[in-house]
Amino acid sequence: MATSVAVRRDLASLADPRRAEASSRFLQMVPGGYGEGDRAIGVSVPDQRRVAARYWRDLSLVETTDLLHGEVHEERLTSLLILVRKFAKGDEQERGEIYRLVLANTGRLNNWDLVDSSAPYIVGPWLVDKERGVLDRLAGSDLVWDRRIAVMATFAFIRADDFHWTFRLSDKLLRDPHDLVRKAVGWMLREVGNRDRAAEEEFLLRRYRVMPRVMLRYAIEKFEPQRRRDYLSGML
Repeated sequence: MATSVAVRRDLASLADPRRAEASSRFLQMVPGGYGEGDRAIGVSVPDQRRVAARYWRDLSLVETTDLLHGEVHEERLTSLLILVRKFAKGDEQERGEIYRLVLANTGRLNNWDLVDSSAPYIVGPWLVDKERGVLDRLAGSDLVWDRRIAVMATFAFIRADDFHWTFRLSDKLLRDPHDLVRKAVGWMLREVGNRDRAAEEEFLLRRYRVMPRVMLRYAIEKFEPQRRRDYLSGML
């Protein structure tokens, strides 16, 4: 049977110290950065996806959870890539177990790439046809990763042309102090606009003057140049 030890061994064989140094800077695993205390060994995401593809069928949820609790960043990301594959192929019971596993371990999703590789593909899809109050709880958390999970989970609803929760959480997090949450909110608003520009602008026109600048910039990134200038100048 596949084990977390075998996955760790395969990841270690792909490690690159120069890539690890670059990843540590990019994901702010430096003193004072949002990823401070984490450790990268320098395995590319495509290589991690190949490792996940090799193990996802045979690695149990217990072993995958052990990997999620690893101290190496790539171990946690690979575990989430495995969980996403298991979730996509699993029955209702297994999907529920994976969803609950992720929510019980949100502290291990301690960087934006870990959140973005899992929340839109596990948390959101599980909640598409279910009660979604858990997202209000996550959005009210003191943990920045919980708040980003809440917003990013709504990507699954957006894909189904359901924008209510994106707008609801955007309102709750409109003045969030963390840049990673502000960017996530702006990104999801932009995704709404990709599908229904009028719906996005109806939301923005009542709020854009009080939105953090980075949130607004993300939200209007696909607008025409003059329209972007109008929003940024407050002339609407």
